[in-house]
Amino acid sequence: MSLRRGLAGVQCVADAVPSCALLAGLQCVCQLCEHTNFTCQTEGACWASVMLSNGREEVVKSCVSLPELHAQVFCHSSKNITRTECCYTDFCNNITLRLPLGECPAGPSGGAGRLRAALLAAVAVPLGLLALLAALLARSARGRRRRPPNVEEPLCEGSLAGTGKTLKDLISDMTTSGSGSGLPLLVQRTIARTIVLQEIVGKGRFGEVWHGKWCGEDVAVKIFSSRDERSWFREAEIYQTVMLRHENILGFIAADNKDNGTWTQLWLVSEYHEQGSLFDYLNRGTVTVEGMVRLALSVASGLAHLHMEIVGTQGKPAIAHRDLKSKNILVKRNETCAIADLGLAVKHDSVLNTIDIPQNPRVGTRRYMAPEILDDAMNTNIFESFKRADIYSLGLVYWEIARRCSVGGITEEYQLPYYDLVPSDPSIEDMRRVVCEQKLRPSIPNQWQSCEALRVLGRLMRECWRASGAARLTALRVKKTISQLCVPEDCKA
Repeated sequence: MSLRRGLAGVQCVADAVPSCALLAGLQCVCQLCEHTNFTCQTEGACWASVMLSNGREEVVKSCVSLPELHAQVFCHSSKNITRTECCYTDFCNNITLRLPLGECPAGPSGGAGRLRAALLAAVAVPLGLLALLAALLARSARGRRRRPPNVEEPLCEGSLAGTGKTLKDLISDMTTSGSGSGLPLLVQRTIARTIVLQEIVGKGRFGEVWHGKWCGEDVAVKIFSSRDERSWFREAEIYQTVMLRHENILGFIAADNKDNGTWTQLWLVSEYHEQGSLFDYLNRGTVTVEGMVRLALSVASGLAHLHMEIVGTQGKPAIAHRDLKSKNILVKRNETCAIADLGLAVKHDSVLNTIDIPQNPRVGTRRYMAPEILDDAMNTNIFESFKRADIYSLGLVYWEIARRCSVGGITEEYQLPYYDLVPSDPSIEDMRRVVCEQKLRPSIPNQWQSCEALRVLGRLMRECWRASGAARLTALRVKKTISQLCVPEDCKA
């Protein structure tokens, strides 16, 4: 349910109803909102849409937020495939929409009218399919003359084309509004068919990550196998949390599935960052002091936003990552970071004081697990415990960054935390022995004392990886401390 709720796309033109911006507290039918008695409230418009899905008409009714309404993205119905209406009075979307039957006029009614419509449909639909097939064949023939073989051209009609917006603009709109959580539903449901995969850029326990092209724009596609449906759904659900969008959290675009002929692939589509993960970035080269501070501050900013609860009708629950590491942090073109891979994250409901968590609390990457997780002493009934475990992992990420900082031409080779104390693929017992029993931590070189930024970052690391979770700093405190090291023009995370 959460995967689809709130994703009703803007399928009407805001200019047609100039007074819509003045509406507040509009009540609408929301067939996916079981927890609110199948109603939703919006300052934008009520939305109803019918689309053709696997040969059947599928109806969706929900709310459209004001930012989505103003964005004017995907504003038109697709002839004979989708029909959409937006309206501006309470429960006005409690209507029955039907797809038109070919080019049939709406005039006839009664039994004769239905018979005529059926006969026209019986003729029009096959003719339409033949015409469409002919058009596609002609288009394919033209495409073969101007494109390399085996490269498909995405069907961009009704998506970014004609909106005057790039994907970056769209992500920016959703980020600044705070309420956007991916593309409109009908676009999400078809996006997998319009993305051309270019190259594989990563693999993990979930599946693969590909670089793709969507309507000329770069996107990243995380592909799960159908047996990992629960992981796919969980990550999509977390990414679509209201008010989650932040410049230092990976920008989610859509969730979709695709039948590749052998099995069903489950897709998560997000922003694409060509620099790759922080792990890759640090392996490739060193960073300056300003670059180190910029990276460290942006990670703290993203984590602070993740951990923060925003109270209100459109508020955000506090979220803990539970698998923070350099491979799950991406480096953007402006040399700042975006936290990614939220599939293991947990949410806290402060009103009910409940934690949305899977049964097994011992998850994540063993090398980055906090001491209380390694020795199974973590109190999973207290949400702060999860945030404190994230802070421990943050301290290890900072150690990785600081080692690659070049001061006076001196730098160290890249290494993973505890590289000199545990095997390359350590077990829980390996990590528990080093971290909990021997109470060891990564070493902090003496030369860091010669640089103010490195000295401060070293002190923060020690505070982050304390044995007692309650003694560790909060993400917000870490962010404020690092921000004091920044020169405004050098660091704007």
